[in-house]
Amino acid sequence: MAETSTDIMVAGTGPAGLLAALALARDGFSVSLAGPPANSADARTTALMAPALAVLDRVGVLSAIEPRAAALRVMRIVDGTRRLVRSPVVTFHAGEISEPCFGLNVPNQALNGALETAVKETSGIDWRETLVEGWEIAADQVTARLADGTALAAKLAVAADGRNSPARAAAGIRTSTRAYPQAALVTAFSHSRAHGFVSTEFHTETGPFTQVPLPGSRSSLVWVVKPQEAERLAALPAEALSREIEARMQSMLGRVTVDSPRQIHPLSVSLPAVFARNRVALVGEAAHMFPPIGAQGLNLGVRDVQQLVDVASKNRTDPGAPAALAAYDAKRRPDILARTGAVSLLNRSLLSDMLPAQIARSAGLGLLGAFAPLRTLFMREGLRPGSGLSSLFSTAREQVRR
Repeated sequence: MAETSTDIMVAGTGPAGLLAALALARDGFSVSLAGPPANSADARTTALMAPALAVLDRVGVLSAIEPRAAALRVMRIVDGTRRLVRSPVVTFHAGEISEPCFGLNVPNQALNGALETAVKETSGIDWRETLVEGWEIAADQVTARLADGTALAAKLAVAADGRNSPARAAAGIRTSTRAYPQAALVTAFSHSRAHGFVSTEFHTETGPFTQVPLPGSRSSLVWVVKPQEAERLAALPAEALSREIEARMQSMLGRVTVDSPRQIHPLSVSLPAVFARNRVALVGEAAHMFPPIGAQGLNLGVRDVQQLVDVASKNRTDPGAPAALAAYDAKRRPDILARTGAVSLLNRSLLSDMLPAQIARSAGLGLLGAFAPLRTLFMREGLRPGSGLSSLFSTAREQVRR
């Protein structure tokens, strides 16, 4: 078996894997990438916040996706339940934190295509468009045996190979997984009224119903329901599904016309025991998976890549050494655990029929809506972890000086 040596090997060609390969190569590492061509059939969209967009700009792909994306200037939470205790509407304006927008809603097809093109144009990346069939982990290197009969050896392997990551399993990293009684119906639709670059997340008894702007008078939709209900909705004729979506949104965007394929994605939450071990570092869904609430998924994956590049650049002679992997795990743990915990807690509060859970959720959202400093803190933390608290402390220090 022919073996090629490289600094870092990336397994997986989803957005996190492609971005990891690009960012590491641009930081001066020789990178091998293993995986099939990027998914061109993914009908979903991804809400990428401003910090993630800055990373895409640095690797040279932002300009390619901007024309096909829509700005997120306002984000709104609406209680669409029929329960006794209901929450007030909470509206977040990017202008409140001096931002032109929170981010962009990007079709995954556009994102995947732009990342794929950039990878192919980067000389420091050796892309093997085949799957990894097996792993061999030694004290000083990790080797991936590929389906084409070749092998890749590296000091560090980046596991970007998804929720069932074979690289993670080969590294002996255990995971805790919980399936939810929910599935997400994903599609897109046109509407007769302008969205005004407002994204609305309706909270329902089965999960969030989230409308996110697309260019023109179109929006993407993630509708979380029970699995059997997702199957029923996906099987409806376009006109019938359009009527159900319009009714759920209380006709706030006027007449709705579903104009895209439908996809169903079962929901679960999964966390590994550690985020790096045995010369393997986890990014993207290999490192975290949770329900689609609050636009956290890929934004968290982008931060995985950022901090992995930072750690690797400080350990250039051996980016897969135990000390380097321990540093990566320590950097990612607080962020991932906090985001996963918050999203899972909110999701469980939606599913719970217990009155205390409903009261707590209503009270929390009520505080966000009524108390501007708390809302500002929440928005800043949502964009850049730690920035909300640092801004709060800076304001307090200024007041003390005065």
